[in-house]
Amino acid sequence: MHFQPQYRVYIAFFLFAMSTGSLFSRLPDLQLQLGVNKAELGLTLIGMAIGSLISLTLSSPVIVRLGSRMTLAITLLGVMTLLSVIPLLPSAPFVFATLLAVGLLAGALEICLNVEIGRIEAQAGFGIMNRAHGCWSLGFFVTAMTASLVRQAEVTMQVHMHVLLGLMFVIGAVTIAGMKNAPVLTTAGAEAKAPHFALPTLSLLPLCIIGTSAFLIEGAGIDWSTIYMEEVFNVSPFVSGSALTLFAFFMALARLTVDPVVDRCGARLVGRVLLSVAAAGIALAWIAPSPSLALLGFALMGAGCSAVYPMAVSAAARRTDRPAVINVAAIGQMAFVVFFLAPPLLGFVAEAFGIRNAYLACLPLVLGSIFASGSLPVGPARREKVAA
Repeated sequence: MHFQPQYRVYIAFFLFAMSTGSLFSRLPDLQLQLGVNKAELGLTLIGMAIGSLISLTLSSPVIVRLGSRMTLAITLLGVMTLLSVIPLLPSAPFVFATLLAVGLLAGALEICLNVEIGRIEAQAGFGIMNRAHGCWSLGFFVTAMTASLVRQAEVTMQVHMHVLLGLMFVIGAVTIAGMKNAPVLTTAGAEAKAPHFALPTLSLLPLCIIGTSAFLIEGAGIDWSTIYMEEVFNVSPFVSGSALTLFAFFMALARLTVDPVVDRCGARLVGRVLLSVAAAGIALAWIAPSPSLALLGFALMGAGCSAVYPMAVSAAARRTDRPAVINVAAIGQMAFVVFFLAPPLLGFVAEAFGIRNAYLACLPLVLGSIFASGSLPVGPARREKVAA
């Protein structure tokens, strides 16, 4: 099959989200299967965060050596394979160990996808980073919508995940088979000499804060929205799943349509507006007196955090101080791990202070990221050369 290069990466983003979403959409069932409370479930899920942190820190040289195509084959297909094992595991320690391995692959996959789309974006001459991440959100929307119906129909977690992940594996293998690596953006040999540790520089920290807040909101919305609706309002599986569906839908819609707005208004202004919308959504989820207002809060959270991380990644990838793979890894190291740390951290807060207050705990970082948004480009990120 002949595709433009970016479409294969779009599909990979979509499949990555569908695969991980198959687990997150069934967290209430996983909690029941393991017989653990919210704090213990969060502690189990922290395995993915630990694996991601290790991978985001150490995997950049390996990605450079293997190239995007081989890295995608190993990581994307490997994530699907490992996730398919989770419904069969008998206890939380086994799930923890499996998620640790998933995190090792997912961290490298995150770096690979963002670097590859950044290279394609520079080669094409127009912005596609938000659209690429929009395919991630679209994948979560599709899996959330189908999971609501599947759970309502009382299909078991095992059947649901095995059928979905088997189908995704086949599509992923076909997509990667025809892929070619995009040309690197740095001078010859620069990426091969990249340092082994992808740590953020002082000037990169504001972008890391912005990315971290976006992923905290995304983690809070994806991981706990279904449990929140069931615990606070005691609604049906379909209604509780609608929180994740709305969150993912508005995130996908915003990401797929925001690139022209960023081109016209600049990343800095768009980032501040979106973060303010996200803050309003978090506050609404905290105080919502009814299911309908809670669902509105999750919709605002999804729209608000939509394009913030892609804009931060795009700005980081175009910095001239280090190879793109290192800067993208450094920002992903903080932001992507928070996405996986959100379940355990918010789980402990929810267990101790109530699940509503778990969302309130997200608000300070989001407000801080509004102040840090001055580090985003005033104009279109792809047309600006960011100083080191």
